[in-house]
Amino acid sequence: MEKSKRKNSLFRKNSFQLYPNQSFASGLNFYKLFWVFFIGCIAGVIIEIIWCLITRFHYESRTGLIYGPFNLVYGFGALLMTVCLYWLRNRRDLWIILGGFAIGTVFEYICSYVQEVLFGTVSWEYSKFPFNLHGRVNMLYSLFWGVLALVWVKNLFPLMTKYIEKIPNSFGKILTWFLLIFMIINTFMSACVVGRMAGRYENISPSNKFEEYIDKIYPDERVKKIYPNMIHVD
Repeated sequence: MEKSKRKNSLFRKNSFQLYPNQSFASGLNFYKLFWVFFIGCIAGVIIEIIWCLITRFHYESRTGLIYGPFNLVYGFGALLMTVCLYWLRNRRDLWIILGGFAIGTVFEYICSYVQEVLFGTVSWEYSKFPFNLHGRVNMLYSLFWGVLALVWVKNLFPLMTKYIEKIPNSFGKILTWFLLIFMIINTFMSACVVGRMAGRYENISPSNKFEEYIDKIYPDERVKKIYPNMIHVD
């Protein structure tokens, strides 16, 4: 009886330390998913720049935020691909491609629609592409999403997760929260900058000191360099 009590007591004592050497970003927990999102934001910009160099023979900004090389579309895309498709990693490649095709198409359409509703702008327009839907998505880029999903699930994510889990636990947690706060501020400021550009397009004057600051620091010329493909929708 006494031995059983000691055993139960020991279990309770260690129940919060079952895996003392476990990485802060093990499995698909919050920390891992944030790093998937963060790295996806950067990887998307790199892919876009390379694509532009190959097809247009010049460099062009493809960032989605005003601070740093980040594109939220790819960050959330990587997050969706991981959460929705990683369980298919041991299945036939075709299922991953079809899943990426569907998820990428729906997600890209929603992003374009939400941007137009909120800011009266769009950052891509596919009306000239065959098999497009309202100019927001098209067959070719949807196929790209499918292939990208396959590469992500089979190759990039396993490689990436191995290096993420090598980050020391304490440092990794602190860095994650620091980057999360930075991305929230970055997203907020980017939305304000695009919102004021849309306001200036509609001849709406700034209503407070903050908007005056935005107009001064981020005039149309500077915003157009950051978002060269963004157009207003009348």
